[in-house]
Amino acid sequence: MRSPHRLTPGAAAALLAILALTVWTATNVRTVLRWWYPVYYRESIVRWSAAHGLDPWLVAAVVRVESNFRPLATSPRGARGLMQLLPETARWVSGRMGEERFFEDLLYDPETNVRLGTWYLADLLREFDGRLPVALAAYNAGRGTVQRWLEQSTWDGSEKRLEGVPYGETRRFVARVLRSWRMYRWLYAES
Repeated sequence: MRSPHRLTPGAAAALLAILALTVWTATNVRTVLRWWYPVYYRESIVRWSAAHGLDPWLVAAVVRVESNFRPLATSPRGARGLMQLLPETARWVSGRMGEERFFEDLLYDPETNVRLGTWYLADLLREFDGRLPVALAAYNAGRGTVQRWLEQSTWDGSEKRLEGVPYGETRRFVARVLRSWRMYRWLYAES
């Protein structure tokens, strides 16, 4: 009669395989997930995030959601580049930054796009007292639109009450950026 505490050779091999897989998964899950959450243009993202007081992983999340790191991305509304800036918004930002010359095609240059986009996002965060969901909503729907939502109590500005955002696209944008931002921080914060 076999002891109830002894494993058969097959069961022991299966248990070892499961343990090995568990250890491998625990140590490599970040490596695997980084395939789905890459950070291209990292040097520009880190440089301009620091220059404008932003978390680079937040900027990476915005870029991922807006263009999936495609510098030539163009939306149906005409937003361009990595951070999907509308030419009129980028022209305004450029002027506020004290730059005299602006060409719309510069929005396809990753360095220029990230430089202008990070300035704009930082400006929205300042305007909305650091409330990230509100600043992200304004990045997507426009500052005036979001200001009206807040003034009319359409939305309270919280992440918990995103269902109050009247525009489905904006609601999804904010949720996706916040989710991606949390993932980027977990995957890359120590690197």
